[in-house]
Amino acid sequence: MIKEVIKHEEDVVALSPTLNRKVVHLKDLMVTVIEFTNGPMAQPDPPHNHPHEQISYVASGSLKLFIEDREYILNEGDVFKVESNLNHCIQTLTENVKLIDGFAPIREDFL
Repeated sequence: MIKEVIKHEEDVVALSPTLNRKVVHLKDLMVTVIEFTNGPMAQPDPPHNHPHEQISYVASGSLKLFIEDREYILNEGDVFKVESNLNHCIQTLTENVKLIDGFAPIREDFL
């Protein structure tokens, strides 16, 4: 059965005690909701990169975004983009941060 509506509580995966992720996808489009509850972080998470393009919306909280050698302070309502294969990471500045991430192509490693 194909789900056309996904409720908030459905399909949430606890990646750790302080990190939850929900994944919704079609054949070529993926959106994830990721919730951090471990902030503020003393240090940024480790930098990573991937071949996927990414656009993210800060649904709640504040964070510091690092992309290559650039640094940005983002707050609720801000949007950022990360091109393919750029090193990036975040550091939460508030106790809770929620991001809505879009990826293309879909991230098979999240499924």
